[in-house]
Amino acid sequence: MTKILVTDDEEKIREMIRKYAEYEGFQVEEAQDGLIAVQMCEKSSYDLIIMDIMMPNLDGFSACKEIKKTHPQIPFIMLSALGEEYDKVHGFDIGVDDYVVKPFSPKELMMRIHAILKRTGKAQSGSETFAIDDMKIDFTARIVTIKDQRIALSPKEYDLLAYLVKNAGIALTREQLLQNVWGYDFFGDDRTLDTHIKLLRRNLGDCSRYIVTLRGVGYRFEKTDQSEMENR
Repeated sequence: MTKILVTDDEEKIREMIRKYAEYEGFQVEEAQDGLIAVQMCEKSSYDLIIMDIMMPNLDGFSACKEIKKTHPQIPFIMLSALGEEYDKVHGFDIGVDDYVVKPFSPKELMMRIHAILKRTGKAQSGSETFAIDDMKIDFTARIVTIKDQRIALSPKEYDLLAYLVKNAGIALTREQLLQNVWGYDFFGDDRTLDTHIKLLRRNLGDCSRYIVTLRGVGYRFEKTDQSEMENR
């Protein structure tokens, strides 16, 4: 599994990146500042590092230079609220691979991560799949089949199912599902989620029993056969 280190002194930023990155199938570790990141790189290896520039104890540029001394091949994505040309030039001079200005789109950041990993030969290989009963999901190809028949899902229905499956056994609130499937910039209400769950269940047929409704909370993908009455 591709391992990413997220370094930022803002907890909300780290949490947001972690949620999106884990949804993409990455293993994520966090550091609160540049000094901690340097220390973590002395003990562990990472496939990519996301690092803020302005941080206490040790800024991102200095931390990047220190890490590059012993791990010159690790790709870096720098985060900054400044966006000044000097920062970009300086970052590229010390070996930074990409530069993202805050506020940024988490989905765009994930695309940049995939592009860098592919370019540096660190992209995850092979097909990531999941199977339960007659249902199979190929996460790489974004294909869902039941009894070897491909199921036609809308992009959002697939994203919703994939997120539920990758968090199987976890009670997911409506807020969590809206934030992680629709995005942090989503403006709407719970009816959007409930409508998509209804459509998803209809398309999954008998396999819809694995999507359990948690009244007053949200939903959970349950790997074991629960009472179908709980889903209705």
